Amino acid sequence: MLAALLLALAACVSKQEPAAKNTLVVGMELAYPPFEMTDEKGTPKGISVDLANELGKALGKKVVIQNTAFDGLIPALKTGKIDLIISSMTITDERRQSVDFSDPYLSTGLCLLVGKTSPIKSIDDLDKPGVTVAVKKGTTGHTYATGNLKNAKVLVLDKEAAAVLEVVQGKADAFIYDQMSTYTNWKKNRDTTRALLNPFQQEKWGIALRKGDTQLKERINRFLGTFREQGGFERLGDTWLREQKTTFKELKYPFFF
Repeated sequence: MLAALLLALAACVSKQEPAAKNTLVVGMELAYPPFEMTDEKGTPKGISVDLANELGKALGKKVVIQNTAFDGLIPALKTGKIDLIISSMTITDERRQSVDFSDPYLSTGLCLLVGKTSPIKSIDDLDKPGVTVAVKKGTTGHTYATGNLKNAKVLVLDKEAAAVLEVVQGKADAFIYDQMSTYTNWKKNRDTTRALLNPFQQEKWGIALRKGDTQLKERINRFLGTFREQGGFERLGDTWLREQKTTFKELKYPFFF
């Protein structure tokens, strides 16, 4: 009976193993257009989704997108619920203590969304009593504000939209976030906000994976290099960010990819 049970277990493992090997579970928070979002049917789409699917093709794996709150992505990766994080995640020394990163695939920076009539001109104007600064929980803007703003009130919110609304309604003096989103949020709220797009902190995004996955990391880096050489990132920019590319060129800010 014991031998039969072992054989049955072995058969189950052999049946499950190919599925695991042939599937790449990618974690991302589908709430950050145009990088990570859903269409009207709830299907994942965006730059990161396209990048994940191209990576899956290169690795010969079926890609499954796992929608996860941003601050839950690294815990999900560490516990094996997902295989990778492709979610506009900035490479930081703090995160490197928990996960490994691929080579950077995008450069950006932190900047400010402020009220249209606000006297704020730069990050130097924020750290004062009576100033309220909105940040999204778990982001590098959150980290920056916690570490550097000792006199201002830091308002930590779960959603980007909630932080933008605080500025629109005049309840927060500024929202610290990345250039791309700040530009987009200003475009949606021109009557009530201004975008200070000159970054006060440069950042790079990477694909996060579990520590020790050396072989997978090498394959991802090869893919990123080849994808860039073949114009893949340029195509993503032209597809999803054509207006932003033009605007940033006019402002003489380097574009992201």
